[in-house]
Amino acid sequence: MNTPAPAPRLDPALSERLRPTAEGLVPVVVQQHGSGEVLMLAWVDDEALARTLDTGRATYWSRSRREYWVKGDTSGHVQHVREVRLDCDGDTLLFVVEQTGAACHTGDRTCFDADLVHRFDG
Repeated sequence: MNTPAPAPRLDPALSERLRPTAEGLVPVVVQQHGSGEVLMLAWVDDEALARTLDTGRATYWSRSRREYWVKGDTSGHVQHVREVRLDCDGDTLLFVVEQTGAACHTGDRTCFDADLVHRFDG
């Protein structure tokens, strides 16, 4: 019988620096390597972040499905992580990625393509 490998564990020193929500989640801003284009926002917990750091593939926690998902496993729109950065407050992460295909589940290049709310001219 094959038993699955244990999930990687996040370095306790990094875990202590994180300031998650009450649900244990940290938002992740996802940015295209090179261009700086903001692609999407997602969520991680310690295990999702540990999986990301272990594999180099962006792994998130789905709040709606209540499960882990590796970006691109079903769509083919893979995110290879180049950098992981923590903001000054420890409450937000930045994944700098090489995006293959669309980042948004709607098929758009980014999750911010569809709805310009306001533009300031001047």
